[in-house]
Amino acid sequence: METNLNQAAHLFSPLPLRSVTLRNRIGVSPMCQYSAADGVANDWHFVHLGSRAVGGAGIVIAEATAVAPEGRITPGCLGLWSEKHIEPLARITKFVKEQGAVAGIQIAHAGRKASAALPWNGGAHLSAGQGGWETIAPSAIPFGGDLPKAPRAMTETDIARVQNDFVATARRALAAGFNFLELHAAHGYLFNEFLSPLANHRTDEYGGSFENRIRFLLDTARAVRKVWPENLPLAVRLSAIDWKEGGWQIEDSIALAKLLKTEGVDLVDCSSGGVVPDAKITVAPGYQVPFAEKIRRDADISTAAVGFITEARQADDIVRSGRADLVLLARQMLAEPYWPAHAAKALGHQLTPPNQYARAW
Repeated sequence: METNLNQAAHLFSPLPLRSVTLRNRIGVSPMCQYSAADGVANDWHFVHLGSRAVGGAGIVIAEATAVAPEGRITPGCLGLWSEKHIEPLARITKFVKEQGAVAGIQIAHAGRKASAALPWNGGAHLSAGQGGWETIAPSAIPFGGDLPKAPRAMTETDIARVQNDFVATARRALAAGFNFLELHAAHGYLFNEFLSPLANHRTDEYGGSFENRIRFLLDTARAVRKVWPENLPLAVRLSAIDWKEGGWQIEDSIALAKLLKTEGVDLVDCSSGGVVPDAKITVAPGYQVPFAEKIRRDADISTAAVGFITEARQADDIVRSGRADLVLLARQMLAEPYWPAHAAKALGHQLTPPNQYARAW
């Protein structure tokens, strides 16, 4: 597959990824809605995702979707661990694609950050009496803060089982009509816990050296690529750095991205942090864009930029200057579902509106 590294592009240029072409370089980042019952999508998810496809985004990525019940962050998180989850999601993907957007999904396991209350109920770990469940992680080290529960250190049998869960979930994502798949390996969730020496203190083949700590993610990406169709793009979201001394660094992300590319990964979604509660993060507009730029350049792979990207010209400049191939918006898309249409007008481009909205755009 050819990357897009040497193509002159702007925010409203199409972005080809394997056989899929995004109509522009604007994406809706996966954002947890904490609104599912037993993992099943409902009308809230339909409206949340569908309205942003109507708004003109090139790709709409469904929130972190658990590959197993234990992998949910909260009891309200989406899941795709059984056949019952397929049809409600298929209804959404059909509508998203009818509006001209690519339907994407991020699949995930929350590891030691699972079994938490809904954010508006405090977000702390749930006790067994509150409906909480056992959490698992590479090592029996609590996250800390409001998530003090000590996870059970995973056995190699657990690792194999979770890898199989990702593969089975990828198959269901295809059945539900998604044509872009992302593995969540960021924000302190399970894959990220294996990658970071701050959370992974194992002494077996899944801990210690860089090669051992990346093994679980790399093996899973390889296994998923075997069942995810060759003509459809596969992405991985990484926390590019841990923002803490002794943790995962940008050089690690670059080295990992090179290896992921050899396994058929097409794009790295570049976020950061989340693996420890006391990280010192310097937040500013576009503060994570340099990670996308470095990984794109040094690993020769397409990247997505995220993090306080709010203005049309800011987003356009990221693409024009070659710092990333795709710009993913989260909070701004919550505030402005029609941000792509507004950005097009600001930059002198024209989006084709739905017939129902043609009088307003």
